[in-house]
Parts: sequence; structure tokens; C-alpha cells
Amino acid sequence: MLLTMRDDEETGRITLAQVAQQAGVSISTVSKVLNGRQDVAAPTRVKVERLLETHAYRRTTRSSREAPLIEIVFHELESIWAMELIRGVENVAKANQAGVILTESGTRHSPSPDWIEGVLQRRPIGVVLVFSALPQTVKEQLRARSIPFVIIDPAGDPDPDVPSVGSANWNGGLAATRHLVELGHRRIGIITGPEDMLCSLARLDGYRSAMSMAGLETDPALIQYGDFHVEGGYERAMEMLSLPRRPTAIFAGSDLQALGVLEAARVNGLRVPHDLSVVGYDDVPVAKWSSPALTTVHQPLRQMAEEAAQMLLRLRAGESSATRLELGTSLVVRKSTAAPQEGADT
Repeated sequence: MLLTMRDDEETGRITLAQVAQQAGVSISTVSKVLNGRQDVAAPTRVKVERLLETHAYRRTTRSSREAPLIEIVFHELESIWAMELIRGVENVAKANQAGVILTESGTRHSPSPDWIEGVLQRRPIGVVLVFSALPQTVKEQLRARSIPFVIIDPAGDPDPDVPSVGSANWNGGLAATRHLVELGHRRIGIITGPEDMLCSLARLDGYRSAMSMAGLETDPALIQYGDFHVEGGYERAMEMLSLPRRPTAIFAGSDLQALGVLEAARVNGLRVPHDLSVVGYDDVPVAKWSSPALTTVHQPLRQMAEEAAQMLLRLRAGESSATRLELGTSLVVRKSTAAPQEGADT
């Protein structure tokens, strides 16, 4: 049997029998919920999960079926920044004699509903989620199994009880835009990420703050929301560059979008940085190999993943840990930015 029941008078813990009595179900049903069995009705599962969470029930010993694996959950794996995050988690996992399992599931806001059933059966030692929020029922299920979780760069503002690791997105947006302002640019466009993501909005707020500090007005036509991908950057840049008064500089909310901007400039016969300055975000390895080499905001992706994995292991060991960690960003100046040409519509 995977679970051990102890007298609550001796330990101060609630027993499975007490949970079953309060939920109005059998002990075997509570055991099935704890072990991730699927043959339990959803309302019953939710009721039991909430009771287990309310009483802070934990197994007295860990299951022998628990896999020495850290699971990373993405809504998409086909991106350069995903590889940086994977490497960071792998570094920590290897140092702690654990492996890494990758899962592609759901949307950037939450894993798909069937993911929770799978992870409860896989029994990893912890879960790192990227760009995700978690429904309350899912949090309760993970906590009832003593499976800790940490979110990297949460899509929204996480609840106080949800551990997360992010970066200084507002500062990054401020630094990128201020760099362009200091070069002499006045018509500066921005292609941030999706408008329903916290990091996208923070980078946009940084851009707006830098423009305001410089006494510059922001033209709504020069503010675009992208998707963090090359195609999105290209499409939004083509729209900006077709304006009667095109921008002399564009700040892209990711390096991949910046690569799309470079292609849009080429298609329009514009030279970078002679006719158009471009700043990216992330500082993924390809940034320094683009033509020209990309000025960008360095986001410590690998370190963010390492910190998330370390936080996960501390939670698993029962140690107290900060619930929100934000790492610094920095501007990396390369060859894709320069002062606007004399006579340009700055």
C-alpha cells in the first residue's frame, strides 16, 4: 500500500478515515484520489482534494513509484528560448541525480485538462511550468500528492501562494527604448508580445515610461502586439514601415520578432541600422549571429530556469522559499542600432 495512516492523536495529522468521513466517501476512494486514479467522479475528486489541502495532508513517506524526474511544461517547444530554459533545468537536475521530461500541453495560460491526470501518474519530483497559470483544482491536486511546482515568467499576475521566477521586464523595456532615444530617435515603434501576457505589458510600460521621460509622445500606430515569433514581427513591422511617417527605430519584444523586423526592412529596401535601428529582447544565441548583430535586452533565461529548478527542490525538501523571484535584465549593444540619418523624420 502506497499510503500510511497514523493516529492523529499521536501525530496531530488528519487521517484518511477522517478525510473520508468528512467527504462522505470510502477510504478507498480517498486513496484513489491520492494515487491519481482516474476512476473517481470529478465532483468527488474536487471535494477530497480540497479537504486534503485544507488539512495540509501529506504522505508520511514518498511513493516508491515517484520518478527522479523534473517535468517542464511548455505550450510550445519549437522556439530558441525554450532550449535555453531546458538547459537551465537540466543543469540543476543533473547536479541532483535527476532527469528531465518535456511536456507540450495546453496554451500559454494553462496546461490542457488531461495533463494533470498524466503528471499524477508519472509522479515527477516536481514541475516547472512556462508561461502558465494553474486552476485552483490543479494546484490542490499537485499539493495533495506533494508534487511541488514553480512557474517561469507567469502569463498573468500569480497568486501569492504560487512560486514563480521572472525577470525585470519593465526595466528591459525602459533600457531598450532609452537607448534609442539617446541615439536621437524620436519616432520609435514597439512590437511587444501578446496583449494578454504580463511580460508583454511590462515591456510596453517600460517603453511608454522611457518615451514619457524624454518628453516624447507615443503614436498609437507605432504600438503593435505580436506573438514573439519571426512571422509576427515581420507582419507588424511591414505595417509600421508602410505608414506615411514610418519609424526610424523599432523595439521588438523578442529576438525572434526582431529577426522578422530585419527581414521586413530588407523587403522595403531599408538598411539596418542606416535607415532603421532595431532592438530585440532575450539575447538568445542567434542574436549575435544575425546580420547585423542584434542589439538586444539580455534576459537571463538559463539562470531563470536554474533558479526555478532550485526553488522546486527546496520546496520538495520542505524548506521555506521566496514565492516570487525576479532577476535583472541588461542591454547588450551590438550593430543593429545607430543614430538616425540627418534629415530623417525623427
